[in-house]
Amino acid sequence: MLEQISYIDDCDTLGQRVNKTDIHTALVCVYQKILEFYKVAHEILTQRGRKLAMTMVLETDRLPNIVQEFLGHADILHKLIQKSTWEIVEDIKSMLYDREIARWLEGSRMDQQARHHNRLKELRSDEACKFLLTHPNFMHWCDASESQQLLILGDMGCGKTVAMTFLVDELNQRSGCQIPRPKVCYYYCRDDESGQAVSILSGLILALLEQLTGLKKTFYEWYKENQASGTLEPASSASKLGEFMELVLATLDRTLFIVIDGLDECDRASRKTLLRVLETLLKQTPRLKILLSSRPEEEILEQLTQTTRITLESNVDRDGVIVRHTVQEQLSYLSKDVKELVIETLSRLAQGSAIWTKMTVELIEVRKIKALAPMRLFLKEMSLPGQLSKLYTTLLSRNSSNDPENEELAALALKLLSAACRPLSIQELTWAVALAAAQYEVRTVAALAELVDHQRVMSLIYPFVARVDFTDLRKRQVRLVHQSVKEFVVRDWSYLKGFNTSSASRQAIAPRIENLEAFMLDVCIKYLLLEEVGTVPLFSEEQIGIDELPQDFDLFSDRKSFEYTVECTWEEWEEDMIRYDPAERGFGEFFVYASSHWLKHFGATERGPFPSLSKLERLCQAGSMRLDNWTNQNCRPGCAIKARFDFDSRLYDPLSITSLYGSDAILRDMLQNSDFANENYLCSPAVCAADHVLQWGDLSKLKTLFLEGKIRHQLRNLEFFRLVIKRWSDYGSRHENWAEVFDLVDNIMDVLVKEQWGNELLCVAARAGCLPMMQRLLDRAQHMEGLRTELWRDSRPIAEAILGNHADAVEYLLSETDLEVDLQSMNSRGESLLHMATVHCNPAIVRLLLPRVQRVVHQVDSNGETALMRIVRNESNSKGRYEAARILLSYTEPGPTTQNVNGGQEALQLAMQLAVQLGDAEMCRLLER
Repeated sequence: MLEQISYIDDCDTLGQRVNKTDIHTALVCVYQKILEFYKVAHEILTQRGRKLAMTMVLETDRLPNIVQEFLGHADILHKLIQKSTWEIVEDIKSMLYDREIARWLEGSRMDQQARHHNRLKELRSDEACKFLLTHPNFMHWCDASESQQLLILGDMGCGKTVAMTFLVDELNQRSGCQIPRPKVCYYYCRDDESGQAVSILSGLILALLEQLTGLKKTFYEWYKENQASGTLEPASSASKLGEFMELVLATLDRTLFIVIDGLDECDRASRKTLLRVLETLLKQTPRLKILLSSRPEEEILEQLTQTTRITLESNVDRDGVIVRHTVQEQLSYLSKDVKELVIETLSRLAQGSAIWTKMTVELIEVRKIKALAPMRLFLKEMSLPGQLSKLYTTLLSRNSSNDPENEELAALALKLLSAACRPLSIQELTWAVALAAAQYEVRTVAALAELVDHQRVMSLIYPFVARVDFTDLRKRQVRLVHQSVKEFVVRDWSYLKGFNTSSASRQAIAPRIENLEAFMLDVCIKYLLLEEVGTVPLFSEEQIGIDELPQDFDLFSDRKSFEYTVECTWEEWEEDMIRYDPAERGFGEFFVYASSHWLKHFGATERGPFPSLSKLERLCQAGSMRLDNWTNQNCRPGCAIKARFDFDSRLYDPLSITSLYGSDAILRDMLQNSDFANENYLCSPAVCAADHVLQWGDLSKLKTLFLEGKIRHQLRNLEFFRLVIKRWSDYGSRHENWAEVFDLVDNIMDVLVKEQWGNELLCVAARAGCLPMMQRLLDRAQHMEGLRTELWRDSRPIAEAILGNHADAVEYLLSETDLEVDLQSMNSRGESLLHMATVHCNPAIVRLLLPRVQRVVHQVDSNGETALMRIVRNESNSKGRYEAARILLSYTEPGPTTQNVNGGQEALQLAMQLAVQLGDAEMCRLLER
């Protein structure tokens, strides 16, 4: 018993460390037997006589039984103490493992990863992520019995990381009802050192050891063995950590999910190492499922060509779900109508950018806007969130490795994409970047080709562009990932002036143009001035012949050739047409865009520095091959042999092109400073330019041509206004602002009186029925006697209006209250105004004239015919002829004798004879009545 008593002391020692009920229960039993023993022994020993006591001890079994029971309970206590002591020892060992493992693998990573996961979880809208669960590729990856790898691709800010948190939680939830339970190890790579291969593998191992604690001893022993073998810090070696994972996963008895987000955040070396480790694990681990996410960088896609993919595409419904969730969570204090306004606007503008949505909502929260009208104004004039701008700046600097030359190339590429009229191909973008970045003057397409490095440029800007297919370098697909990137370029990147090189190099570089439109215009003009564009014809003789053939026409089919209509797109119209490739003719990869769209940038460049006039004159030189080449391409932006519209380059020169497509500022610059006498221009450049503007351009440009510059005199004459009236007659419906053109006549009222062509101008206007011009002339004549005299030198304006068959013009001219011209006069052919009206037999004109020319109703012309006879002889079968005759007959009464005809009755008889002779029965009946 005394030997066993020491266990009680052990209990006292353990009691300070553990609190276990089994030890407490066993100790109570031991104490109970000790007390029983003491009580019995005390009773015996207090009786008289030691002999008697010894006899009683020997004769009774009470004490031996108590001793045996005590020993039994003491033995149980001993075993429990041993167990607890072993557990304490194991705890101490485990604490030692944890401490060492945390030191070796930087255990703080686990806490950081968990906090990041939970923070993203709070932002998450599960509804916006659920579509992934039903994606066929995810379902196959998740359910497959063999090891599989899945890659989720998405543009910057589309919500990849948040979607990965959803999948991590979903995999954990599904694992809860499986035996043995699968384990999920996740890791989020961020824009810090967390993207290093060592950090990723350390984080995954920590997550694995946390879930399978029995592996801690294995790792500890493995680590010590490696140290003993000479590798002092195995945890700092990605290859060594990969070896450990191979070791433990090879015998793993359950499915393991490894989830790694942000593969694009890894540097090239780390990514290569990591993917090599994962590839080895996939081959050696029976039930391993790896889930990766990344932006669609070319190098990553090449490294994972065999990996199944899911692409997060922009989706309006998903955008709406994300916006609504974000607004409800962060702007819950707003009234219902304000929230709905925010949700509707942001859903429309999100375009798949969840990060833009998040930061815009945060900006609204910071601004504390609550009322409906201020919120509407904020959303209308919404600027780039400052935090998003900082993110873009950081991302761009990091992606450029903080190298000035890389930053310059990235800036040029982003500027080009921001200014581009359409998505560019990879080749188009990188050729334009090479030209813009050239540190010396590039003269030929061949020389420029030597400077192009598309892989470098795309690697610098890939986070800022939507996903592209790198297998098709000529597909028009490269565009900014979101409108906010363009805002970033416009607002925050205007400070980029050029390379951070020596001053001598900077002097060799043309000044960087900060205005995006001017910048793109400069690049396009530089490209179109390359030698090959001006010396090699765009089309071969064979292609010219093909252009004459029907396009999209099957000789062996009854189907008619497909004709363009407003219901179809140009792309649909050209779908099956024969195409050509300008690059095959030596024009390079940016020729199509430069030719097709430089005019748009030309018109948008309002502030200098403008393109030099010498460059514009070379580019648009009249009759040049360069002009012919780019205009031919301009009307074929899709490179179909069949042109979308006619563009005869022989009719154009620099002034025509600038008047049609250039900005007002550039046009003024050209009018003031160009030498229009040189060979670059057509013989009458102002007239040619005005004619093109009247047909196709902005009529406001005519005012500039008419009033400013060296050659405005070419337009201050009758021929110009005759041209204006003709084009108004031909193309009046094309323009709405003809008033600006007709107002130009106000500037030359004194000229048309002095040079005596006012009457002729009024006649031209009357013949065309151009009321706007007639009204201006006659309105001004009310206050200018000399002008009035010039306009009404004779009645010819009325005659011209009659011959032009313009009743409204005739009515307007006749409405002059103090008209002093002789309306009864005859022309050299003996024709009165009424005779002239019989040319068209317009009843309205006849009705207007008769009250004013009654004296000459029966007058005969030099052919001996009255107006009525000419109506009868008119070959028109229209009802108007008979109506005109009826109106004329209503004024035909016996009158005084006129030349060759003795009164109205005789005129009527002659008309009847003529009608009978012509066999016009209806006219006969009319005359008879």
